[in-house]
Amino acid sequence: MQELAIYKDEVKSEKQYVVFGIDKESFGLDVSYVNSIIQVPHITFIPQAPEHYSGVIDLRGAIVPVINLRSKMSYEDAELTHSSRIIITDLESDKQVGLIVDEVKEVVTIPDDEIMEPSPFLKDDESLISGVSNNDGDLISVFNLELLV
Repeated sequence: MQELAIYKDEVKSEKQYVVFGIDKESFGLDVSYVNSIIQVPHITFIPQAPEHYSGVIDLRGAIVPVINLRSKMSYEDAELTHSSRIIITDLESDKQVGLIVDEVKEVVTIPDDEIMEPSPFLKDDESLISGVSNNDGDLISVFNLELLV
C-alpha cells in the first residue's frame, strides 16, 4: 500500500525593509514607501517651518520637504557626513517627503511574525516605531512612516 503524505503549505507573509542608521541605532522602513535614496544636496531653509524640517530640495523638478530624523526623534544634532543620505519616500501618489538619516545600511527581508510589538511602556498611539525585529543579533526598530507627518 502506498503511503500518502500530506503537507500543509504555510504562506508566511514577509516584507522588505531599507535599514538605516541614526546614532548607531538601526531602523527599518518598508521598502514599498521608498522612492529613491540620494546623497544630501543643497537644502533650502524655510523660515517658520517646524523645527524637525530642514527645508526643501529640488528633486528632478519637484520641490520635496526634508525632515531631519535626528531632530524628529529627539537625538542630539550632528553634522552631515559623506555617509548621510536622504531617503525619498512616497506617502501618497502625489506626496513625497525626504528623510535625512546618518547612513543607509542594507535591504533585508523580515517575516511579519518576527516583528514584535514594542514594550507597552515605550509605545503609544503617536510612536514612530511600530515593532522591533532581531536580524542576526542587530535589533531593528520598524519605522511607522504614516505617523511622521
